Amino acid sequence: MKFSLFFFATGDAPTEQYRLLLDAARFADAEGLAAVWTPERHFHEFGAPFPNPAVTGAAVAAVTGRVEVRAGSVVLPLHDPLRVAEEWAVVDRISGGRAGVALASGWNPQDFVLAPEVFDRRKEVLREHLADVRALWAGETVTRTGPDGASHRVRTHPRPVRGELPLWITAAGSPATFGLAGELGTGVLTHLLGQSTADLAERLADYGTALEEHGHPPQAERVAVMLHTHLDHDPAAALDRARAPLKEYLRSSLDLFGLRRPETAPVGTAAEADLDDLLEIAFERFVPSCLIGSPETALPLVTELAELGVDEIACLIDFGLPTDQVLAGLQALAALNRACSGL
Repeated sequence: MKFSLFFFATGDAPTEQYRLLLDAARFADAEGLAAVWTPERHFHEFGAPFPNPAVTGAAVAAVTGRVEVRAGSVVLPLHDPLRVAEEWAVVDRISGGRAGVALASGWNPQDFVLAPEVFDRRKEVLREHLADVRALWAGETVTRTGPDGASHRVRTHPRPVRGELPLWITAAGSPATFGLAGELGTGVLTHLLGQSTADLAERLADYGTALEEHGHPPQAERVAVMLHTHLDHDPAAALDRARAPLKEYLRSSLDLFGLRRPETAPVGTAAEADLDDLLEIAFERFVPSCLIGSPETALPLVTELAELGVDEIACLIDFGLPTDQVLAGLQALAALNRACSGL
């Protein structure tokens, strides 16, 4: 089992969030963690610091020398594959060949103000654009129409260091998305939000079957699971520190999923109290699917995921704790990483 760091902060305090990103990336590089993932988010405070993972990835690449630098994820239908290939080739160059990209089809209609014409067929566009990204990375050309109406064959620059770009498909739980990853021969980036480990076992079995049916080699099977993470050698202290920040983190995303926003439930009202109660229930239900506790209390979930075929846990660490507390907690994560090196 490998461990990596995953970033998806809410709010708009970029100085501290970027300090955490870069200091944690340096820690991951020094302590043998596998990768640093940053997402693509638009037009909402949830994920606000991360509109372009190539930009944050380039920053991570510049301050590290070993750790993989990954997008988690590029919403590929929002972009021309030419730009994706160009930008990630720059990250690959800066990092000396450590770039990797998870790709997503997108789901939030507001994001698609960037490409409104593709929203209804975004899953098809993901497939089409992925083929172009792979071709461009390999040095092939693609055809585009110029302002004169003529067709032009174009090749992207700079050329990357890596001969093949490692790719994942981001799967929120849809069996079809796991099957698509198997068909295309990519890895899978997923989570335990809205799916149990039993659900995940079924979907990974389908993924493995699809890989085999489409002739992909066994080593193509790569599964990363994102888990909210805060560890301490005192598990009760970790849980106590994480409770309020994680509840506020969940609160900040409510309207993305069609639920009530805090603004509709003013402080001191019965509605606000109801919302707080719901968030407490959500926290208690959510914690067993997180790495919040100690390396020892985290081990059963890590072992269960390893037995399902998961080979990497992407630890989401920036859910609202103060920067220095998050950085201090990475020491316990490094201990867990060392303990799990044989899983």
